[in-house]
Amino acid sequence: MKLTICGSIAFYTQMEEIKKTLEGKGHEVKIPELALETPAEFGGSKKVYFGGYIEENGGIDAFPAEHEIWNMKEGAIRDHFEKIDWAEAIVVTNYEKRGVEGYIGGNTLIEIGVAFYTRKPIYILNPISSTLSYKQEILGMKPVMLDGNLDRIPRT
Repeated sequence: MKLTICGSIAFYTQMEEIKKTLEGKGHEVKIPELALETPAEFGGSKKVYFGGYIEENGGIDAFPAEHEIWNMKEGAIRDHFEKIDWAEAIVVTNYEKRGVEGYIGGNTLIEIGVAFYTRKPIYILNPISSTLSYKQEILGMKPVMLDGNLDRIPRT
């Protein structure tokens, strides 16, 4: 099966491991870009993690809506939407982040929404935190809860 892995970039190392595991089971797998090549303003040609860059440089409010970083973020979002479009299903990695077990952030929520809208199965690796105000929306999209077991993803 063609799968795209979604989740916070904070889980990138785990995404790489899951990708290898799933490929070993015969799946084709795509993961998010860790970062994009950046313009000179951001250090030029090096890779940058948007969230980290923003936090290290004054926080989100230090970057007005017309700032170039939002064009780059748009590109990253669209790139991952294309990966979801390519896939037959998505796998959501949701580990602990900032003290929240089963964390699913805003960007991952919209990726789940894209998969739902395109009628693709949604597999969520771990139980979803009840502290997330949008847990009911996620459950309403009828994901398959894997409870940490990647073997529950069918091979096609």
